[in-house]
Amino acid sequence: MTTYVPKAVQDALDAARMQGLKSKSRLRVSVEDQIFPVLRMWKDGFSVEAETAPQLRGLVDLYDGARHLSQCLIVASDLEGDEMCYEFKRATPAAESAPLDFYRAPDAPVALLAQDDSRL
Repeated sequence: MTTYVPKAVQDALDAARMQGLKSKSRLRVSVEDQIFPVLRMWKDGFSVEAETAPQLRGLVDLYDGARHLSQCLIVASDLEGDEMCYEFKRATPAAESAPLDFYRAPDAPVALLAQDDSRL
């Protein structure tokens, strides 16, 4: 049995697959002031559309919709069809506040009240 698919049909199938990947994902990668949709993401990397994204490298920000997920240091790994794959050298999760440089006890008071010296 032969599985010959005409070139026009194969191109249409590839375009439909790429459109499906773009519309499914909420993930975005931000480089300087440009934003590119992430097609696939795995443990140590992600892929974007090769046609629209330039050769990315360096520090990028990864977003899920409007929520900042992480700041990543990336390098290009290879081209797989219409997708450009990147690997993380470092992926630091984003935090809403700066990390503490001291231990805060779980039962510590939230604030301290000043003692009123006028009643003495």
